[in-house]
Amino acid sequence: MLISIIIPVFNEERTIKDILIKINKINNLNKEIIIIDDCSTDLTHKIISKECKNLYSKIIYLDKNYGKGYALRKGFEIATGDIIIIQDADLEYNPNDYHKLLDPIINCSSAVVYGSRVMPGGIRVRPKSIDTYFRVLANNFLTTLSNLLNNQELTDAHTCYKVFKRNLLEKIQLKENGFNFCPEFTAKISRLGIIIKEVPVSYEGRTHIQGKKITFVDGFRAIYAIIKYNFFKFS
Repeated sequence: MLISIIIPVFNEERTIKDILIKINKINNLNKEIIIIDDCSTDLTHKIISKECKNLYSKIIYLDKNYGKGYALRKGFEIATGDIIIIQDADLEYNPNDYHKLLDPIINCSSAVVYGSRVMPGGIRVRPKSIDTYFRVLANNFLTTLSNLLNNQELTDAHTCYKVFKRNLLEKIQLKENGFNFCPEFTAKISRLGIIIKEVPVSYEGRTHIQGKKITFVDGFRAIYAIIKYNFFKFS
């Protein structure tokens, strides 16, 4: 089984090489690593081209910053694996969890698996700040709203780690360009009648000073997307 690991990247000069090294160290996994550079303006492009040549399989350089959802769609278009793993480039999520995430799909107990930062298990390190406190509250609220409308029982609907059979992409049409990819994907997978399985994963959070991109504005956009893709089925 070939695993396609899709990595959207925007201004991750401090972490891109490290995450690629970590992924390449995962053994017993037939994988292709696909990077989508979402028009980074720091040294990310240079580091990838100069220092990471042997650490990835395919790369796309976008001509402007379109957003995470758009970058992922471009990665999906060239992915050839049986299973897709979405991986952020910021080191918040640990590739050592790959086998745990893949097992339910390989063993045919689920077609879609999310890595939960909330379920018991895994090592979680979060910055101690008021920003982190409100971010956790917002994630809990968004997950609860998503569950109510999508008939799921998730603990962490907006996790980066979404793992699924690639052929599912033939059954849904993704449109969101930004972080709203997450609620859109969950809603459209739920429409197919698929129950999403969760497994606990490790997580090391970071602050905006350290490079975190998502903001509270994205939380309001997520509420809009959850409602949009549940009440307007043509979306």
